[in-house]
Amino acid sequence: MLETKDLILDKAKYSDWKGMYEHVWRRPEAARYMMWNVTASERAAKVRIQKTIEFQKSHDTYLVYEKADGKPIGFAGVEKVEPFAYQEAGICLGPFAYQEVGICLGPDYVRRGFGTQIVVCLMQYCRNAFGAKEFIYSSRDENLASVKLARSLGFTLILAKPEIDRRDGHHYHMLRYRMEL
Repeated sequence: MLETKDLILDKAKYSDWKGMYEHVWRRPEAARYMMWNVTASERAAKVRIQKTIEFQKSHDTYLVYEKADGKPIGFAGVEKVEPFAYQEAGICLGPFAYQEVGICLGPDYVRRGFGTQIVVCLMQYCRNAFGAKEFIYSSRDENLASVKLARSLGFTLILAKPEIDRRDGHHYHMLRYRMEL
């Protein structure tokens, strides 16, 4: 479990299906800049939470809960970056680089400083738990709030890679930012 001023990041429980469905998974605004599709029914949300629980057993990913009431309001996670991961772009990372692997908050929970709390928490976690020396943060160029967050925290842009959203063929640039820890 990880903790910030207003949030708790913890592994999912089956009972979280309803909150995630209501606050995140069924909301097109939440999926807009992500790589997943909206969950269309409560039944599908129950299946999705089971898959999430199973996935979290072998991955460093969490649901995000609001501390005040314990509601699940999003998700976040990290992973170790292989040193050769950005080699084709001429970027050398050290052996202790970690990256976020998706941060998502339900649309009712944005613009409240939670994104900043999550990114700072994940960076501290990677530094303290794994000895991370570098942290990579990613954002679509069109996700202006995420780009602003990266800049406000002092990240440096290292890569802008053209991508195509497999869901609808939309073209965008995936921005990769770096920060030394």
